[in-house]
Amino acid sequence: MRRLFPVTDQTAARTPSEGGGAAEAPEAHEVREWSLDEIADAYAYPDPVPGEPTPWLRANMVSTLDGAAQHDGRSQPISNATDMRIFGTLRALADVVLVGAETVRQEGYRPARARAEFTRRREAAGQGPAPAIAIVSAGLELDFSLPLFTSPLVPTLILTGAAAAPDRIAAAEKAGARVVIAGDGMGVEPARAVRALAGLGHTRLLTEGGPRLLGQLVAAEVLDELCLTVSPLLTAGDAQRIAGGPSVAVPHRFALVSLLEEDGFLYSRYSRYRGA
Repeated sequence: MRRLFPVTDQTAARTPSEGGGAAEAPEAHEVREWSLDEIADAYAYPDPVPGEPTPWLRANMVSTLDGAAQHDGRSQPISNATDMRIFGTLRALADVVLVGAETVRQEGYRPARARAEFTRRREAAGQGPAPAIAIVSAGLELDFSLPLFTSPLVPTLILTGAAAAPDRIAAAEKAGARVVIAGDGMGVEPARAVRALAGLGHTRLLTEGGPRLLGQLVAAEVLDELCLTVSPLLTAGDAQRIAGGPSVAVPHRFALVSLLEEDGFLYSRYSRYRGA
């Protein structure tokens, strides 16, 4: 993997090629497998602000060149090994992974696992052995016999609305999940969900979608960062984009934080634009 942006002051420029051309950084052309520590450093959460804990919500998604977030209903076919290493690292840095119920069903979600490579880093950050999985679900139509509920290292959270069916809430709690009310009706209010998770001590938030959930988070203006892998594939078809749902009144601008590349895949990181 090689870094395309930013170029640091420690990067020496090479001599322009014969015939002219801008100087380029050797680091930008260095192709090698990064260690998990290097990936973790590249994707570190912002340092916490002293005082009241402030949540930071990042999304991690993958898209093809023509904008498809899935192929045959799943994201795995458009991903690759390095994307999955970044996926695992982002999970290892998070307090909680926020995911929509449909994505849980389609992707066959399992509990997050403890990773020995990140034990020291998580301990230093005051985190437990693994992030919790937090499922956003209005109807709680979930299979509570799955390992996500029967054998998680950290109890699974379910975010739902106050009008959710009491029998489904009872079934979830009986299965060992912790139900968190984050809406007055059937659905979940994104801003309230973020506040609820922060109230439980989860400030390093990661969402893996799906597109419908990400669209809701974008519309609610609670997304702080997008980590997007651009896969060098074309799929055509009618697959979803990375974010769905109604349009926002004014497009939200984000700023490029870093850009990595390997084998044609681009690994970008954008944060909310704060202005000049």
